[in-house]
Amino acid sequence: MVKSFAKTMVVLTLALCSIASQATVLLIDGIDADVQSATERPKSGMTMANVEKNFGSPTQRHEAVGQPPITRWDYPTFSVYFENDRVIHAVAKR
Repeated sequence: MVKSFAKTMVVLTLALCSIASQATVLLIDGIDADVQSATERPKSGMTMANVEKNFGSPTQRHEAVGQPPITRWDYPTFSVYFENDRVIHAVAKR
């Protein structure tokens, strides 16, 4: 009885270990990790004034949409997303 229980525990442990060792890779179409990491862009929390001071005027400013207002500024190599007047994300273009 004890040997049977021990064998069952070993089998369950091996099964759980094999499940835990598997990983899922998520690929997002249109995102190139090398480009994302190599492109200098604004950091989260920067103000619109600081972005414009450090990166110049954007090539295009999109009107704010939604509540809270989300605004997008486009630069030649990246786009910046603001919530109110703070950067929430900056994405490199392909």
